[in-house]
Amino acid sequence: MATLLQPFKATFKKASQQHYPLRAAASFSFSTLTPAPNHFITTADYSADQLLNLVDRAIQLKVQSKYQHPAPQAQAPLAGKTLALLFSKLSTRTRVATETSMAYLGGHAMFLGSRDIQLGTNESLTDTSRVISSMVDGIMARVGEHAEIELLAKESNVPVINALSAKYHPTQILADLMTLHEHIHHRQQGVKDQYTAHQQHPRETLSGLKVAWVGDGNNILQEMLVSFPKLGINLSAACPIGYECDQDVIDIAIKDSEKTKAELTFTNDPQVAIKDADIVVTDTWISMGQEEEKATRLSDFAGYQVTMDMVNKAGAKPDWAFMHCLPRKQEEVDDEVFYSNRSLVFPEAENRKWTIMAVIDALLVKGRIE
Repeated sequence: MATLLQPFKATFKKASQQHYPLRAAASFSFSTLTPAPNHFITTADYSADQLLNLVDRAIQLKVQSKYQHPAPQAQAPLAGKTLALLFSKLSTRTRVATETSMAYLGGHAMFLGSRDIQLGTNESLTDTSRVISSMVDGIMARVGEHAEIELLAKESNVPVINALSAKYHPTQILADLMTLHEHIHHRQQGVKDQYTAHQQHPRETLSGLKVAWVGDGNNILQEMLVSFPKLGINLSAACPIGYECDQDVIDIAIKDSEKTKAELTFTNDPQVAIKDADIVVTDTWISMGQEEEKATRLSDFAGYQVTMDMVNKAGAKPDWAFMHCLPRKQEEVDDEVFYSNRSLVFPEAENRKWTIMAVIDALLVKGRIE
């Protein structure tokens, strides 16, 4: 029996000796101290140059992935990395954009809906943030109150990206800026059937535009207020009485506008807001959780539906364009505008992918937004 086992013993001894580097590594200690991560909670936290460079990076990623075949991928920089998608609300564009972005960069997106984890049932947000961030490389979160995303970021060991909160929606506004750049660039160059927006930096196209908002003083408008004025974009906002933006957000916008000389207008009259506008923007007036208020809101927003007649009577510029972040309801904008050649809504939706990819690239690959 001893003779029969001898070869196996010899093999085991040899294999054990070959693994000595693992035992040697165990003699070293590893620091558990890591620098505080950078987050993307709102565009208010970043300079004009940083935002414009993010948009430019998104454009380069779009060209690389969509128009260069085969796409010269950067050797899957996020291979082995995971981004947790912590979503307490339904999502179409953000979820698809984020999951496809992570796949392109070589990483994995782990979707965690409200029914997938114990957050809010048996576990606090603090505990959830600490646990999840110890196992992943980044968190993309769609939450309710803005305080939730702030707490999530405070307790997280990895970068947190705000996919939407009640106060701000930064990734949407990046997509809007990218769409505006593409639209203005191609219009100025007279280009229809070719993509050339990557040949010009958005700092050369966005300043001086007038964007008119018609609708609720919601997270989209508030994100515009903390980004557009610092970029030199003029912004006029028409909201019904009682649906205005938070004062702290307005204060940020005013401060930025004083530095760039961008014009800010706040009114309750859509006609006033739209006059001389390059772009007309609206959004849903009845979001998830507001269905019981529908009758009241429809009454309060009477006269706010965007139509060709409304915009032309208000005196928008002859080549005005329309934007909406989707999903859209008829009472916000009629079919004539929504499906017209003035509408940028579908390129705007697609650009959610490229701008989200740029943010992921900045925070998870490079470690910071430059």
